[in-house]
Amino acid sequence: MGQKVNPKSVRLGFINEPDSRWFARHENFGLFVEEDYRIRCHIKESLKQAAVAKIVIDRVAGKVKVRIHSARPGVIIGRHGADIDRLTSELRDIVKDKEVVVDIEEIKNPATNSQLIAENIAFQLEKRVAFRRAIKRSIDQAINAGAKGIKVAVAGRLGGAEIAREQSYKWGSVPLQTFRADIDFGFTEAHTRYGQIGVKVWVHKGDALLERLKEDARAKQEEEQQAAPRPEARPEARSEAPAAEAAGRPKTPPKPKKG
Repeated sequence: MGQKVNPKSVRLGFINEPDSRWFARHENFGLFVEEDYRIRCHIKESLKQAAVAKIVIDRVAGKVKVRIHSARPGVIIGRHGADIDRLTSELRDIVKDKEVVVDIEEIKNPATNSQLIAENIAFQLEKRVAFRRAIKRSIDQAINAGAKGIKVAVAGRLGGAEIAREQSYKWGSVPLQTFRADIDFGFTEAHTRYGQIGVKVWVHKGDALLERLKEDARAKQEEEQQAAPRPEARPEARSEAPAAEAAGRPKTPPKPKKG
């Protein structure tokens, strides 16, 4: 039997970090988990058009920091910041008597984000687009955006068929058992007229350790360049005439022009 595990959770502590970063004692643990769940559900429900891929929650000294990773941060902020202020007040009602800070982080390359790819495919399935066309279009966009590999699996009554089935499409390499490989996983469901269709996406973004070593080497090189002493500016060459006057020597007469 195949032993399947979430690619994100199995890499915690290696190259991934948890989405909820806090510590709580036994009496508060269940309350904090429920609050995190309600915060994520509320943000996903109220910001459907904002392309929200991930929500990271930090709790420090009675303060709740919510970091929203979105491909369209302008939709969250709104005109003159009105929408983000309204969202902050709504989240404050959920956590009760705690300060809430909402930060927005823009996703630079949404074509390689697995959660956004899955939600895009599900949206097209709800609009009755052929599932093969929607999947192949998303795979082509991920390839052009620089993904090392991608795998998409859909399951349910595909195309309105009477019998549910599963279809998967794959391009490139997706090494699920290699912990140093940066595998991004996303899942969502499409609510169609003939039932639910599950969509799973795996995206291989490359070797995380090699990328980290490259970043460290680049940062070290920048530090060395900043710490290196700058060369002193050379003094400008002075004209001989003022020096001759200071020494009391007569000036050399200018040469007569010919002609």
